[in-house]
Amino acid sequence: MAVAEPSRTGPPPRVFLLVFAILLTATADEAVAAGGLSIGINYGQIADNLPSPSRVSMLLRSMQVSKVKLYDADQNVLSAFLDTGVEFVIGIGNENVSAMVDPAAARAWVQQHVRPYLPSTRITCITVGNEVFKGNDTDLKDSLLPAMKSVYQALGALGLQGQVNVTTAHSLDIMGSSYPPSAGAFRPDVVPYIQPLLDFLSAARSPFLINCYPYFAYKDDPTGVPLEYVLFQPNAGVTDPTTGLNYDNMLYAQVDSVYAAVQALGHTDVDVKISETGWPSKGDPDEAGATPQYAGIYIGNLLRRIETKQGTPLRPAVPIDVYVFALFNENLKPGPASERNYGLFYPDGTPVYNVGLRGYLPPMDESDATRTAIHFLALIALAFVTLVLS
Repeated sequence: MAVAEPSRTGPPPRVFLLVFAILLTATADEAVAAGGLSIGINYGQIADNLPSPSRVSMLLRSMQVSKVKLYDADQNVLSAFLDTGVEFVIGIGNENVSAMVDPAAARAWVQQHVRPYLPSTRITCITVGNEVFKGNDTDLKDSLLPAMKSVYQALGALGLQGQVNVTTAHSLDIMGSSYPPSAGAFRPDVVPYIQPLLDFLSAARSPFLINCYPYFAYKDDPTGVPLEYVLFQPNAGVTDPTTGLNYDNMLYAQVDSVYAAVQALGHTDVDVKISETGWPSKGDPDEAGATPQYAGIYIGNLLRRIETKQGTPLRPAVPIDVYVFALFNENLKPGPASERNYGLFYPDGTPVYNVGLRGYLPPMDESDATRTAIHFLALIALAFVTLVLS
C-alpha cells in the first residue's frame, strides 16, 4: 500500500525530535565529560516563565556547558543534573547567612543540600551570601565570616573538605581604588571584614569571587569610556604607569585591580575568579549601550578569549575563570529594565543574540515517561557511539 510522503514544509516528526534529542544528549554528555566549554553560566530563576530544570539540563548539555552557578541550592535543579558531569556552584542566600553562624544549622544545611547529591551531581563550591558589603546591613556583614567558617567546618565533619570550597561573591564597589590596576585597594570601611576573610580563603584554599560589569562604567560615562575598551575590540589600551602592563580591555583591568588589593592585604595565594559578568540586551532610555548588538559583541569576544585560555596582564599564565550572567532573561527582577535583560536566551530557548551558542530546549509537552525513555535510549546511543569510536 502506498504511503503519502510527509510534507517537507511542516514541523519535523516527533520521532525525529526524539532521535535528535538522544544523539544530542549522548554527544553532549561526552563533551561535558571531556571538559566542555571553559565558561560557566549563572542560572538565575527570578521569573515566572522559565522552562523546567529537566529541560534546562538538556539545553545546557547540548551547549556543552560544563559549569553552572546557582544563587540557591534548588533541589529540582540539582536532581535534573544527576550523572551529567556538570560542575555546580550553589549558594546560601543573604537571608539565611545569619542562621548559618550556628554550627548545627550549617551542618543540617550541608546534610540536606549537599551530601545527598554527591558525587552524582558535581557540587564543587558553596557561596555564602552575595554582595554582602554592598548594603548597609551591619548584622549581615558581621555574620558573613562566622557563617562561612561554620559551613566549612560542617563540610569537614562530613568528610567533604577538599571536594567543596566555601567562599562568597563580592560587588566591585568594595573597591576604593581600581585605577591604575596596580593601585587597586579595598574601601577603608570594608578592610576590617576583608582582611580576616582573605585569611580564611587562604587557609581553605578557596577563591575570591568578584562580580565585574564593564557595562556599568560605560553606562555611567558613555562619552568618556571608549566603547572598544569595554567590548574587547581593537584599541590602543591603557598602560599602567607603575607596572608598564598594557590593558586592552576593562574587565582584565578590573580583575588585576582586585589582585592588587588582595596583595596589599598580604595575600598572593588567593585566586580571583569572576563570578558574574555580562551585558544587557535592553534597557531604559537612560541606560546607554544596552542593545543586543553590544551584548553579543561583549559576550562573543569574551568567549573567544576564554577558549584561548588567556590570562590577565598581571597573571598571564592563569586562565581567567568566568561565569557569564545570565542564562535567561528574568522577567521578575526588580530595578531598571536592564536587570531583566542580561540573558543569553529567552525563556523559550531562543538566543537573544548570536554568539555561536546553539542549544536544544526540549518541547514543553514532553512527559516524564518520554524523558525516562530518552535517558535510557541516550545511554544505549552513548554506548554505541563509544563502540564506534573505539
